[in-house]
Amino acid sequence: MPRTDVRFDSAGIGVAAHLYIPDNAAQGPLPALVVGHPGTGVKEQTSGTYARQLAERGFVTLAFDAAYQGESGGLPRGLEDPAQRVEDFKAAVSYLLTREEVDAERIGLLGICASGGYSLAAASGDSRVRAVATVSTADPSRQFRLGADGSQDPAVFRTLLVEAARARTAAARGEEPGVMTMFPQTAEQARALGGEHGVEGFEYYCTTRGAHERSAKFLAWESIDRLAGYDPFFAVPLIGPRPVLQIIGERAVTAWMAIEAHQRATGPKEIHWISGASHVDLYDKAEYIDPAVGKLTAYFARHLAGVTD
Repeated sequence: MPRTDVRFDSAGIGVAAHLYIPDNAAQGPLPALVVGHPGTGVKEQTSGTYARQLAERGFVTLAFDAAYQGESGGLPRGLEDPAQRVEDFKAAVSYLLTREEVDAERIGLLGICASGGYSLAAASGDSRVRAVATVSTADPSRQFRLGADGSQDPAVFRTLLVEAARARTAAARGEEPGVMTMFPQTAEQARALGGEHGVEGFEYYCTTRGAHERSAKFLAWESIDRLAGYDPFFAVPLIGPRPVLQIIGERAVTAWMAIEAHQRATGPKEIHWISGASHVDLYDKAEYIDPAVGKLTAYFARHLAGVTD
């Protein structure tokens, strides 16, 4: 599937993206999807995989790098700013509306992992979005506060907040604030810190399985206090009467976050379980991605009418 490198503005920051246009675009404006990547990811990884496969099924798709990350602009590098991440989705919708290949009345969002939470927040405040779907929904604020499985000792996050405050003070004094390293050195260390979920994240981001040179291995410390009071699920009721689909791996330890978002949704809503899959399995394993893409195709075909399965 051919792709075009494009850029658009998001609150004054240049965002880099890959645009995929189906071969039948000349037949008239098509439905379009904005696809967001997991936390620390880039458009060349799982979001690009989904964008490409959905374009092959008749959708114009746009996979972008979040501001401060990948090939997008913004300083400090590695900043996870939840408000900006939501703005990135809205700016991507605005960009799609400038494309003659896109039907302005048929735009949807697809968020993967952290972008799952951000896409729900973006859809809640942007009526141009007709339908939203997520894969392996996660909310970084909940994950940092409570852990991937929701059982983390609150003292862990308090320690991170202390470090974030220290970094802000250092920066104010003209000193190097440092960064928060996201991954340990070995799979064994990852298992000790995060169990099987930790190992899977390490294997995807830090080995030949899925590593990419622009995928961040750190976060700017101020990301932590920006995430502290953020809740992407707060406004989920505003998405209704528009539909919400969440695709979750049957073995995902993060499933509780998707369930919480599901409980808040007021319009048509569905959780679709992928048998045997973990959270990270849905990033790159064909045996799990294929049924997920099939479900997404049917869902967006129904709610962005005019696409055939």
